[in-house]
Amino acid sequence: MTRPAVPTSPSVQSRALAQLLMSGLRPIGDRLRITAWPHLRVVRDMFDTVGLAPMPRGSRVRPVADGDVRGLWITGRNTDQANGVVLYLHGGGFVFGSQRTHKHLVAALSAATGRPAFLVDYRRAPEHPFPAAADDALAGYRWLLRTGHAPESITVMGDSAGGHLVAGLLADLSRRRLPMPAAAVMFSPFLDLTCAELADRDRVRRDPFVPPQRAMECGRTYAGEYALTHSRLNVLKANKRRWPPVLIQVGDTECLLGDSERMAESIRAAGVHCELQVWPGQVHVFPAFYPLLPEGRTAISYVGGFVRELAADQGVIATAS
Repeated sequence: MTRPAVPTSPSVQSRALAQLLMSGLRPIGDRLRITAWPHLRVVRDMFDTVGLAPMPRGSRVRPVADGDVRGLWITGRNTDQANGVVLYLHGGGFVFGSQRTHKHLVAALSAATGRPAFLVDYRRAPEHPFPAAADDALAGYRWLLRTGHAPESITVMGDSAGGHLVAGLLADLSRRRLPMPAAAVMFSPFLDLTCAELADRDRVRRDPFVPPQRAMECGRTYAGEYALTHSRLNVLKANKRRWPPVLIQVGDTECLLGDSERMAESIRAAGVHCELQVWPGQVHVFPAFYPLLPEGRTAISYVGGFVRELAADQGVIATAS
């Protein structure tokens, strides 16, 4: 199976989006303390308006409420549960983002991979600081196991803060000696909550979307009373020897690029397969803009090929859609 190549230069649409974000959203982010009320409510409501858009054609959504586990079961076009399932952990700095903001992206990923997806509705800070979201991610994975999904049929995915939760979930599984999923995918992961490199990187090349001070604010809010060096928060230092193969996609405009580079280096140093794709001219979590960006659609298609090829290599049937 041939996977699409990473473009060598950004499309006209990508350049336009980056400029729009730089001139419109970034100045607001520079000034707004997003974790303070009522600012947080405004930010949550603003991002949740994404959920008003029509879902991709042929997709279906079913709410799940089983004990402490909440989420959406999302089925894209031409999917088959026999191919496996996706567990998705959404981004939003641990403080915003929701099922509404991410259900469209997850539906597209479901269609690309040929398997249904469970989008976890985890608890958010500041109302529910660490370890609430990390515990909910683990509970969602255990729920899939409990409802009959073999670990080798599960792919875990997440973007931004959800990428941190993916890494934290793998670390928790390793620490507890629980079975690992087949693969993991991270989009623009927010991994180093100390944000040690962000300001310097942003001074060299200004991020169109993510202000370093807001990332720092979100990380500190999520950590709550815990030190940012706590073993479950410091995912870059986690033992990765038992991790499954990992794909990381990130844009080269991002102040968070260094997080992806350091994660890929540490995964490879543990002897685990890791693909790091740095996409020219792309903004934070650019696959989420797939209705507008050809690169977003190509990235999602690549994820589909990555998951299907691993399933084939591991003997799990994954029929191309």
